[in-house]
Amino acid sequence: MTALRPTVDDADRTPLDDYRAMLTIRRFEEKVLELRKADCISGSVHLCIGQEAIPVGLCSVRRSSDPVFATYRGHGWALACGSKPESIFRELLGRCGGTNEGRGGSAYLSDPKVHFMGENSIVGAGAPIAVGAALASSIDNSGEVAIAAVGDGAMNQGAVHEALNLAAAMQLPVVFVCENNLYSELTPIADMVHQPELWRRAAAYGMPGMRIDGNDPTAVRSAAADALGRARDGGGPSLIEAMTERLCGHYIGDAETYRPAGEVQRAGAQEPLVRLRRAIITQRPAEVDDIEQAVIREIDAAADAAMAAPLADPSTVREHVHG
Repeated sequence: MTALRPTVDDADRTPLDDYRAMLTIRRFEEKVLELRKADCISGSVHLCIGQEAIPVGLCSVRRSSDPVFATYRGHGWALACGSKPESIFRELLGRCGGTNEGRGGSAYLSDPKVHFMGENSIVGAGAPIAVGAALASSIDNSGEVAIAAVGDGAMNQGAVHEALNLAAAMQLPVVFVCENNLYSELTPIADMVHQPELWRRAAAYGMPGMRIDGNDPTAVRSAAADALGRARDGGGPSLIEAMTERLCGHYIGDAETYRPAGEVQRAGAQEPLVRLRRAIITQRPAEVDDIEQAVIREIDAAADAAMAAPLADPSTVREHVHG
């Protein structure tokens, strides 16, 4: 199974590449939903359906050594960093050969081999950890830029404020990405803040801030390339607010009764895959069809192989535990 390969300044990247990458994440998440409903996956699971353009766009210009710290809605980030779908399926299923040998599951997914440093079930906790990685980079002059993805609700967390402030005060190489899907769990972000344009907070910290179309991988790529380049050149942190909408509940089983009638359907007409497919289908219909069929086969094969793998051995539970 081929992983989504991150690239840097890839002049040959095409809309078909973005479509395949986003579709891989979408089909992966749909298969996770299927497995969770069948009780093959245990525990809490949060899907990024509708938000695929953000990790795909950013990771297409990320260096493979740049560490990424995601929210608990991070399967797409792991795939965009280069994790193999079968390895993530094994992890979510608690099987041998998972990215953490079945120890982390969905909420604590990580894959250090591709510098996906993991999700965090504590809202906003990835931001200060990313600042620590950025501090290490500035000390050892590795040239790495840390990437912290947080949700709109996390922007109200004290730890995120501290992370933004420290990163700016020390001019650390870190890019903060706010995946604003308009809901902080079950509450509209507009009901929680006086100023819903969260990118404007950047000015108070003395860093560049911008709001972009998070459903357009090209827009994400452009903003990310600027922010990563600035950080790598010693220009310090940036805050990118990427506007998007999730097409599923906050968690699997969420009835979404808090969402106005018709909202999900309206969002579905402008979500990343629909928009990009609409733009390319008339010019390259055969290639689009080939990609769609190939991705379905690959994700199904990855899930089947993971399901056939042996369960993780409980006797190894104390391995890799420090403290």
